[in-house]
Amino acid sequence: MTITQLQYVLAVAEYQNFTLAAEKSFVTQPTLSMQVQKLEDELDILIFDRSKKPIGITEVGKKVVAQAKNIVAEAERIKDIVDQDKGFIGGEYTLGIIPTVMPTLLPMFLPTFIKKYPKVNLIIKEQPTDTLIANLQDGHLDAAIAATPLEVAFIKERPLYYEPFVGYVPPNHRLSGKKEIGTTDLDISDILLLQDGHCFRDGVINLCTSSRIAPVEHFQIESGSFETLVNLSDEGMGMTLLPYLNTMELDQRKKENLKHFTPPSPAREISLIYHKSELKIQITEALREVISGIVRGAIAFQDVEIISPLAK
Repeated sequence: MTITQLQYVLAVAEYQNFTLAAEKSFVTQPTLSMQVQKLEDELDILIFDRSKKPIGITEVGKKVVAQAKNIVAEAERIKDIVDQDKGFIGGEYTLGIIPTVMPTLLPMFLPTFIKKYPKVNLIIKEQPTDTLIANLQDGHLDAAIAATPLEVAFIKERPLYYEPFVGYVPPNHRLSGKKEIGTTDLDISDILLLQDGHCFRDGVINLCTSSRIAPVEHFQIESGSFETLVNLSDEGMGMTLLPYLNTMELDQRKKENLKHFTPPSPAREISLIYHKSELKIQITEALREVISGIVRGAIAFQDVEIISPLAK
């Protein structure tokens, strides 16, 4: 039994296809198939049910795959131990970021991180929270930046900053005369929302007292873009809520429509999340240090109330 064989088994289990697994493993399909077969012969079991399309995993195979994940992860930890001992911070590192954080946060920290740690090959992927969690479990991501708490057993959460919600209220809106707004002022029926799948949307819904999304009288729209929601608000279609960092990009005219909440301000907790196995932890810590140092200078809010990113 070899680590390489176990890696091939994990690839087949993931892609449910020997040809695709070989392609993703950068080997020929006959080589991969032969190594998987050798492992099955050694163990005197079938890990995969090749009669199914896509390829299935036998019951005992599921247990083997689960253990193989642990073994491969622990084998990779050896290199981490050596790197940490040498004080080396480098190598490939894959980071996932949720869509409502990516556009504002990435330009703030990426140039500094690249300059400070030039030996790290940082691969960044924009993914929704559910996909981030699945990819952290499967080892396709080394860490992710997401709204927390998520309360996932295998994930560690390290808060980076707290980002208040800010109301965007156009002049013709019923709340336009208020200097500050409160959560009791909100009516879910006239708030423009991000489309389903965004945790910020769920946070807004959880913030409102209504337990359901009531349809607007003349139309109903959900968008994946804060910019679209702001533009629709300007057209008198309702108000919307924005994360604080998104308000910094608005022009001065639009900033006049912003309404802060009475303290404590509803906010989302943005954290660096990673698997409890803590692989490549030295890079994770370096990333956390850079982001925290930069963003906490831009967001000075302390009196906040964290709103759950999970749907009720």
